[in-house]
Amino acid sequence: MIFFNAQETDARKRLDRFLTEQGLTDSRNQVQKWIEGERVLVNALPVKAGYRLKAGDRVSVDPKKAEPLALEPEPIPLTVLWEDAHLLVIDKPAGLVVHPAPGHYSGTLVQALLHHCRDLSGIGGVLRPGIVHRLDKDTSGLLVVAKNDPTHRSLIRQFQSGTVFKEYRALVWGPPLPREGRIDKPIGRHPVHRKKMAVTETRGKPALTEWAVEAVYPLGVTLLRVRIKTGRTHQIRVHLAAVGLPVLGDPLYGQAKLKGARQTPLAAQVLSLASRQMLHAARLSFIHPQTGEGLVFEAPLPADLTQVIDLLKKS
Repeated sequence: MIFFNAQETDARKRLDRFLTEQGLTDSRNQVQKWIEGERVLVNALPVKAGYRLKAGDRVSVDPKKAEPLALEPEPIPLTVLWEDAHLLVIDKPAGLVVHPAPGHYSGTLVQALLHHCRDLSGIGGVLRPGIVHRLDKDTSGLLVVAKNDPTHRSLIRQFQSGTVFKEYRALVWGPPLPREGRIDKPIGRHPVHRKKMAVTETRGKPALTEWAVEAVYPLGVTLLRVRIKTGRTHQIRVHLAAVGLPVLGDPLYGQAKLKGARQTPLAAQVLSLASRQMLHAARLSFIHPQTGEGLVFEAPLPADLTQVIDLLKKS
């Protein structure tokens, strides 16, 4: 049995949503089946999937065994920075999709992990074995992957509680006036463009991003250190674009800036090198779920990002 205690922040949440957020499975439908089969109890009693939690509720779960994994391992190279019996940390290259989704059912990080580890079957869900958090396809940098269920649950809780330290490097258009800043704006699905996220007060979830200037270059390009306190979809890209600092090369949130930049030869050259959003997960720290040791990892800037910086430095 797995136990959870509902906190003040969980009050009024639907039970099925709450359990999906705990990382036991990525399928809300699966959670609802557990509830219907009375494999989920609240304060030792069976309830409906739509039960609204109260602070202090004790939720017990007897999940089904993990489903056999249908995905095939693929020999995709990985840059592994740490590996033990419980987890591994990798430096993901830009262009690698983290887990299978429509249009990307092969050639993902999941298939690479299955080939590398051989023992991730079912952890975290059929299509996301071992996956604790994700990076966008064209964002490079650090990811931690769990090798077993207890480690997976512990890491999920660390991410949800905000105790995991995440720092990024981002090249953005436009030098900010202050040397550092804080963006505290809710993020939700864009009301019109369903593939985009947006700052929205009515439908958004709390999101907090902090940034500091590391270097300023020609063309009004700035290198930022960015720390996120929450993990909303596209959070850094949305927040920075919302304050007039879109990430260089971002095709989804930086189009207006890109069109203006093409007017100069140097800008055109920079854009040709910045063929994806210039965003890199550079630093990651968390507590090892089994040993209690504090782990800190750093990943150097990738070649495409350093090429852009070198070009700007010479200009």
